[in-house]
Amino acid sequence: MEIKRKFISVLTACYNEEENVAELIKAVAKVFETLPQFDYEHVFIDNASGDRTVEILREMAKSDKHVKVIVNARNFGHIRSPFHGLIQCKGDAVISLVADFQDPPQLIADFLKKWEEGYKIVIGVKSKSKENPMMFGVRKFFYSLLANASGDDAPIKNFTGFGLYDQQFISILRNLDDPYPYFRGLITELGFNRCEIEYTQPLRAKGKTKNNFFTLYDMAMLGFVNHSKLPLRLSALIGFVTAIVSFLTAVVYFILKFIFWESFNMGMAPLVIGVFFFSSVQLFFIGIIGEYIGAIHTQVRKRPLVIEKERINFD
Repeated sequence: MEIKRKFISVLTACYNEEENVAELIKAVAKVFETLPQFDYEHVFIDNASGDRTVEILREMAKSDKHVKVIVNARNFGHIRSPFHGLIQCKGDAVISLVADFQDPPQLIADFLKKWEEGYKIVIGVKSKSKENPMMFGVRKFFYSLLANASGDDAPIKNFTGFGLYDQQFISILRNLDDPYPYFRGLITELGFNRCEIEYTQPLRAKGKTKNNFFTLYDMAMLGFVNHSKLPLRLSALIGFVTAIVSFLTAVVYFILKFIFWESFNMGMAPLVIGVFFFSSVQLFFIGIIGEYIGAIHTQVRKRPLVIEKERINFD
């Protein structure tokens, strides 16, 4: 009697990765050649690439039944598209893997080993990175800041989403009514038993990163808005403290002017500095409050995660 093999979904979200997708398909296939106890599918969700990515994936899918492709109607961003791809996967476990080889495919075997030991979530945590040291340092600082601000359900430090997720976890994600989810935070928030495997993040294989200041800022603010009320409480605290400082300063100036009426000259500099300082503090925290209001606005509109244009090899 033939034993039924466990079915694994490998998900790769991509955008303008024509230089990497074919090599990644071959690399994943090579890994599963050493794991005959598993069957697999390699699902790509393409965010309306403007290069030959979809064309290459279409050709690869013709000759490889493992390759399946979802093509988005437009670019739905780096948050919504990967999440939509995750909840489309039907495997007993789903492995998230980026297209640029910064998530090492060879770790798939380690993930599956830990999964078979009973862990529902097995994630890769980059202890080191071959990327720009300054960028790696900035990321580590942000993760530490977010962890200190978030409390018990703080997102995992140096975790990018690379990992294996049991279908039980994926089924819960399908029931979440969140049009703009912060996936990295859901790992700790939902509380499944997990295993963390450290690795050194390699350089991007080919091409240039599609992340820029705005996408990184969006991810950072999404993390804070979803997992911490500290910025809101900090704004109230700083407002209270600056109000007291302003009042005490005004009292001191009044007393000095009253005592030294003829000789004490206040001048314009303290007024100008004070106005600019308090205005900048107000604008900063108005911006923080705006981020929370924007998050509420996104939730209220209830837009779909993604509109699909086409599916390839989904029979």
